[in-house]
Amino acid sequence: MASHAPSETPAQLLFRGGRVFTATGAATGSAPVDAAVAVRDGRILAVAPEAELRPLLGPATEVVDLDGGLLAPGFQDAHVHPTVAGVQMLRCDLSGQRSIDGYLATVAAYAAANPDATWIRGGGWSMDVFPDGRPTRAMLDAVVPDRPVLLTNRDGHGAWVNSRALQRAGVGRHTLDPADGRIEREPDGTPTGMLQEGAMNLVGDLVPVATPEEARAGLVVAQEYLFSLGVTAWQDAMIGAFPGNPDNFAVYVDAARDGTLKARVVGALWWDRERGTEQITDLVERRLHGRVGRFNATSVKIMQDGIAENHTAAMLQPYLDGCGCATANSGLSFVPPQVLRAAVAELDALNFQLHFHALGDRAVREVLDALEAAREQNGPNDNRHHLAHLQVVDPGDYKRFAELGAAANIQALWAAHEPQMDELTIPFLGPERAALQYPFGDLARAGARIVAGSDWSVSSPNPLWGIHVAVNRAVPTQAPNAAADRRPRRPFYPEQALTLAQAFTAYTAGSAWVNHLDQQTGTVEPGKCADLVVLDRDPFAGSPEEIGDTRVRMTFVDGVAVHVADH
Repeated sequence: MASHAPSETPAQLLFRGGRVFTATGAATGSAPVDAAVAVRDGRILAVAPEAELRPLLGPATEVVDLDGGLLAPGFQDAHVHPTVAGVQMLRCDLSGQRSIDGYLATVAAYAAANPDATWIRGGGWSMDVFPDGRPTRAMLDAVVPDRPVLLTNRDGHGAWVNSRALQRAGVGRHTLDPADGRIEREPDGTPTGMLQEGAMNLVGDLVPVATPEEARAGLVVAQEYLFSLGVTAWQDAMIGAFPGNPDNFAVYVDAARDGTLKARVVGALWWDRERGTEQITDLVERRLHGRVGRFNATSVKIMQDGIAENHTAAMLQPYLDGCGCATANSGLSFVPPQVLRAAVAELDALNFQLHFHALGDRAVREVLDALEAAREQNGPNDNRHHLAHLQVVDPGDYKRFAELGAAANIQALWAAHEPQMDELTIPFLGPERAALQYPFGDLARAGARIVAGSDWSVSSPNPLWGIHVAVNRAVPTQAPNAAADRRPRRPFYPEQALTLAQAFTAYTAGSAWVNHLDQQTGTVEPGKCADLVVLDRDPFAGSPEEIGDTRVRMTFVDGVAVHVADH
């Protein structure tokens, strides 16, 4: 246990009455310790038995009674979209519904409450609610016939539009699919109202983007929500402009400059897959002006493939059809492998961190191959590249993460049986490939550094729910998708579970490392910033099935409370 000799100057904060998860153990994690923690001037002063810290008590020392709960480093989300999620919270937000009727009622109510809105914008719907995962324009026409509607689904890889939106965009039966997307169609070729991947832009390019004021308000409400969940730092995985949203670069820079941004944020600059390596000059310029206060735009996000549910994740073998037969579709590599290799080598040489969306096993291999080529060309470095999502990974690639120094950025909440997995994914992967999904345990055993994120607004940003699934491989009963799914919660390939200590470490020290914040945060030890979270119980002392019941009582950044629960 780390300690610090008492000094004559009193502590400003003293946490007592519970245990402390320090996250200072090896990658395998360590158990909490019985200790108190003293804080002065925004830094952790001492971690020691309470009796040893009594000399640090002064008349102005604030004592926080953990009341049998757990003190831990503030959680860090290594892959999240707060500005997008926050704007969605302020628009037509469907994330709280789990039925077609619920979605349509929400859309109708929003349209009625916003009669002057020229477009109805929002999102958060789930594919598994609809037959074959495909909503129709007719559904939306019934509630909003007079204005165009565009609603992105919860994973951001598809959009639900009404007839007026298709007409406004001139999208009809003769419109060709873009190279990086697909228009879902009726038998005669007429668009159904579901646009996949790049096809979203056919309509999305016409949607008025959020105003700077809306985007700023979205960031503020998102930060407040993340603080309520104990998240004190994150990596925004999409810094740039995209359909329906303004470029959020200036939003972060302005918020960092005026102090509105209290969390520590790394920005992943968006790689435009319509361009090539000529855009690197622009990225260098953005990085130069994107280091302000608590915001550092030092990463580049490359989306290499899509998602498994709509068969755009890049696979080594073709998807199956509804009868279990191989199709001609193996998904999409959004960046051609030869372009990817050239871009990765050049960006790595310029000391950018690279943050990849790599969901299918072919995408994972293409990214690892590019990182291997970059290392051969540039030599090893401390750029801390990471691959996010990792739904299907070929076992032959497990050990390459450690060999290449690339982190496995997991979104643990997805590694569970739920309708979208069981109805829209497993049947089209087949049993052998389905068993390779979210191999957290095998990656950890192969020496990969495990870091963690949520991909909010795709799924909940609650780290404790993610930790619950990482350990139990089942959705906690409190999660919205669990409430609508009344089937028995059988574990999802439980051999890939992490220990509770491993999962906590991934969301704290692991993500701090990938965010290059490990010298400041991520552990509870003297000298580190007092970015801390107080939990209402000690999950290590209870049943694993109760991890998801844990709640955040208080969140601190630099020793200042940024969230205090009402009760």
